[in-house]
Amino acid sequence: MTSAQETGTETPTHGVTMTEAASSKAKALLEQEGRDDMHLRIAVQPGGCAGLRYQLFFDERTLDGDAFRDFDGLKVAVDRMSVPYVDGAVIDFVDTIEKQGFTIDNPQATGSCACGDSFN
Repeated sequence: MTSAQETGTETPTHGVTMTEAASSKAKALLEQEGRDDMHLRIAVQPGGCAGLRYQLFFDERTLDGDAFRDFDGLKVAVDRMSVPYVDGAVIDFVDTIEKQGFTIDNPQATGSCACGDSFN
């Protein structure tokens, strides 16, 4: 896994980690867009049949209370309300015949729906 470093002593950090494959893919997507002013944001929102849903997207905003970590040049932000829901989660990127995309292995999730789109 990619080692993470804090972005500063006054900036809160979060407990999410990313595999090398995930950080490389996210950095490649940002490069494709030609944007170096954005970071990856991980958020937990109400929704889905199990109650909560992950959102991963690129964002240029910094929200009050955001927690950051850096993964080999990729900044990853988690808003303060989502931090407890994703503490200890590992983000990976898979590219197989069956599936392509980011996956989240979250020890905080106690269950998920049948389709795997949401958790509780």
